Amino acid sequence: MKIEVLGTGCAKCTTLYENTKQALQESGKSAEVVKVQDIPTIMKYGVMSTPALVVDGQVKFSGKVASVAEIVGMLS
Repeated sequence: MKIEVLGTGCAKCTTLYENTKQALQESGKSAEVVKVQDIPTIMKYGVMSTPALVVDGQVKFSGKVASVAEIVGMLS
């Protein structure tokens, strides 16, 4: 599984990245987690509002910081 956190490096993007890592730990799942800060790459996903969370190429959350619980639920 590949998880991408899309954002320009703002505080919300960093929080989403940390929440994602914690959710993986709590769920017992393993995945490659990557920060994507390149604007053209972010735009390829059609994301207009960051931060965004992409799992295996599909946008799951956009424009908000998903909580650890929301991410765990999405991974289940």
